[in-house]
Amino acid sequence: MSTLSAFFKQNAEVEVTDKLVVSNRFKNEKGEGIEWEIRSMTEQENEQCRKAATKQIKNKGVVTQDIDFNAYTANLITASVVFPDLKNAELQQSYGVMGAEALLKKMLLPGEYTTLLQRVQALNGFDKSEQDLVEEVKN
Repeated sequence: MSTLSAFFKQNAEVEVTDKLVVSNRFKNEKGEGIEWEIRSMTEQENEQCRKAATKQIKNKGVVTQDIDFNAYTANLITASVVFPDLKNAELQQSYGVMGAEALLKKMLLPGEYTTLLQRVQALNGFDKSEQDLVEEVKN
């Protein structure tokens, strides 16, 4: 395979998925923690998450953009979670909230939320520096 052909869509790895137990508070019939499934996303999806968390701020005739980091990370997580279905109306109703982001914040303890965020970021490549990538290529 030529070097360039490695970049063709049909030769690229498709969406990567991972499973993790976010919290032992959610148990199956055997009393074991239920695994959540998360997926990687494209930069196009990431851009949508970022845009949804960006606000236009006018100050003395100058318009600047401000990204709400908490909203961005919540969007990033909800776009990556495959299971449980955070958009399920019945699940949202059981917690008395509307929306996947609100559901996550109501369902999870702060440490659980952070654990999930870290895994989502790692799955989407946010955990690697440029130097890490260079070292990977060398090996």
